[in-house]
Amino acid sequence: MLPVRATTTSIAAVIAACLLSTSADAHKPLPWQRGPHLGPYRAAFTAPAGTKSGTWQALANPFTANGFPDTAVLLTDGTVLMHSGCTPRWYKLTPDSHGSYVNGTWTATATMPSAYRPLYFASQVLADGRLIVNGGEYLKCESTWTTLGALYDPVADKWTAVAPPTGWTTIGDAQSVVRPDKTYMLANCCGATFGAGPEAALASISGTTVTWTPTGTGKADDYDEEGWTLLPDQTIVTVDANRDLGGSFNDSEIYSAGCGCWTGGKPTKNSVVDAGSHELGPAPLLPNGLVFQIGATGHNDVYSPLTGKWTAAPDFPMVDGLLDSADGPAAVLPNGRILAQVSPGVFNPPSHFFEIAVNGPSKVTMTQVSEPASAPGQTSYEGRMLVLPTGQVFWTSDVGDIEIYTPAGLPQAAWMPTITKAPGFVVRGSTGNVVHGTLFNGLSFGGYYGDDAQMATNYPIVRITNIASGSVCYARTHDHATMGISDGGPTSTKFDVPTTCDPGKSTLVVVANGIASAPVAVKVN
Repeated sequence: MLPVRATTTSIAAVIAACLLSTSADAHKPLPWQRGPHLGPYRAAFTAPAGTKSGTWQALANPFTANGFPDTAVLLTDGTVLMHSGCTPRWYKLTPDSHGSYVNGTWTATATMPSAYRPLYFASQVLADGRLIVNGGEYLKCESTWTTLGALYDPVADKWTAVAPPTGWTTIGDAQSVVRPDKTYMLANCCGATFGAGPEAALASISGTTVTWTPTGTGKADDYDEEGWTLLPDQTIVTVDANRDLGGSFNDSEIYSAGCGCWTGGKPTKNSVVDAGSHELGPAPLLPNGLVFQIGATGHNDVYSPLTGKWTAAPDFPMVDGLLDSADGPAAVLPNGRILAQVSPGVFNPPSHFFEIAVNGPSKVTMTQVSEPASAPGQTSYEGRMLVLPTGQVFWTSDVGDIEIYTPAGLPQAAWMPTITKAPGFVVRGSTGNVVHGTLFNGLSFGGYYGDDAQMATNYPIVRITNIASGSVCYARTHDHATMGISDGGPTSTKFDVPTTCDPGKSTLVVVANGIASAPVAVKVN
């Protein structure tokens, strides 16, 4: 575990100070501002025998760097890149020779420009395999809503500073997505800079040069605290967090790439945005096309893109009070259920974990599952969830805990990527090999949060397993033909074979959001 500072600052005092801020965004307290809450832990919940609960495992090699584990992303070579909160430092977790992340090893990577030390920021892996990060609610653990950004090249192990869109004075804890056309789209958390109404921007990236173009006309409120869920028809749905609060409904809006504009959607059936903090939970898209909006009010909703209608969903069971997600993580598991971290009220511990099955707008079941040992001492916003190529969930927390959740159950065949064409042999050290198929971008983002953090894994990962030795190696993918949510059409990606792959007869699979294709034979020379 990592040390986390403790202060006598009460949560009430922190929130009161935040509400007096001149910014539109109210701050979450930093982890240590809620008082000491690292171990010794009291007993966490363990699901009763017979419950369809996954299992939790701590890493064999703990994260021991200075700082605390923050947002993690999955690079296209199968490694996990972990940010150390409020620092410019990043660390890489490489799975062992049998593909185990539990037994993986940590190495330090290049650091971002020294002034860029964010917490709660936008992040996306691009179609070329690079990573872009922008903004931050905190900088050096001090409130700033910074406009700093950086672009990471994992091959060169190098960060390059990224300037914000012209005129932007804030980015902060903003939303972002990579659209089907591979364009990166970023919000400005807290201001209107391109003219009338709040704005977002699209990035054209050539080498290390990032050129921004405004988008998002017609938005009815600003983007602060809202999340973006990319839908199967490639539009984006969001629930407004800054108007009509405290009433019976919350408004929704739809972004269309064709016009670059927002139009009004139907209101949610339940009020899901907390009126005081404007916080909101994640809204995962499921393989069946439905969106489950987890509320910050103790209430939840289901959205059907086919009808454009919202349906009231059940509340979480009463455990330590009425549970919600006033910011918090969720992951779409390979079995089609959602793993969600929730806690009572706004910024209050303890946390509990549920698997949620959404089999129809009015067919929602919630099962409390086992939880990591640190859950009783933290609140939902402190967690993040990243879906690994193994189908496991890599869970990190600002309190210093990292654990891996292994779910039960298997994906449906219709959700699996398919390989239609792949090379019969590859050479170690070769680059630009091509594999063709469908569903390489999956049917969801995988990991969800909303604003503050994005951990999408809806891009192809190539895994090669040697038949004789069982050794696993990941081939770095890049230049994906498509991004966004898969539409079922043909797609492809290029991959580079590491020199460390065992030679001989092997199998190759393509993985998206932890769901692997059927294997095809390949010989590694």
